Amino acid sequence: MAQTSSLVKVSAAGKWVSGVKTDISIRNFPTFSMDEPEALGGIDAGAMPLEYILAALNGCKGVMIPLVAKELDFVFSGIDFEATGIVDIRGLKGEEGVSTYFQKVRFKANIHTEESVERIEELKKEVERRCPVLNLFIDAGIKLDIEWNKI
Repeated sequence: MAQTSSLVKVSAAGKWVSGVKTDISIRNFPTFSMDEPEALGGIDAGAMPLEYILAALNGCKGVMIPLVAKELDFVFSGIDFEATGIVDIRGLKGEEGVSTYFQKVRFKANIHTEESVERIEELKKEVERRCPVLNLFIDAGIKLDIEWNKI
């Protein structure tokens, strides 16, 4: 990751292996595979790229919630995330007019806190404004169902 002034460059490298499987390298982390389930032409040797995108949404929230919570003096003891996406495979198979990416994404966060519902809403609003992955979904016009629950 290189930084020039306020800009940060991020990158990932990929190497096609066979079928629809690709090995991915990011910085100095262990290489991991992306593949598709057998029903979609793969051998199920790794998560699908779209599953990694959902994982990235969870990870991004796992970065942004603590950062924003610290700024707001918001106290919590844990957060559990779940992201689910709906994809119409007709788009992946080339059907005109059908999106190749998510039709809808549902994100659910269970936050363990004694804070008020109003404070949770304040945190949620600021996190959603600043979460890069969520904003990619918003800019792509993906329908979102976002739920935060106090635990």
